[in-house]
Amino acid sequence: LNADGSTMYTPQALWTLAREQLDVTTIIFNNGAYAILRLELLRTGAAPSGPGPKTQAMFSLSPPAIDFVALATSMGVAASRATTTDEFVEQLRRAMTTRGPCLIDAVVPSLI
Repeated sequence: LNADGSTMYTPQALWTLAREQLDVTTIIFNNGAYAILRLELLRTGAAPSGPGPKTQAMFSLSPPAIDFVALATSMGVAASRATTTDEFVEQLRRAMTTRGPCLIDAVVPSLI
């Protein structure tokens, strides 16, 4: 289980999963933002009226949008994107019954 922002620190792990044919399912919770950084900024009280547009842009993971399915596929990992709960359940079921590495890009709303 990983978030989209922190996944960008270690994309080479996908290559290792494929190279070693590890039976691991990676789930990325993708909200398109460095939400933890936004939360920490709010906790400091540094921006009581809210962060300005340039600061907000620094917390976003787009543009360009990161295509985790394409990234995983390019490294030899089967991958899919889930945008609904039903899609996620089906993709997780498939991943749990299929040997080898798999990635599910679970699109979720940003709560912050």
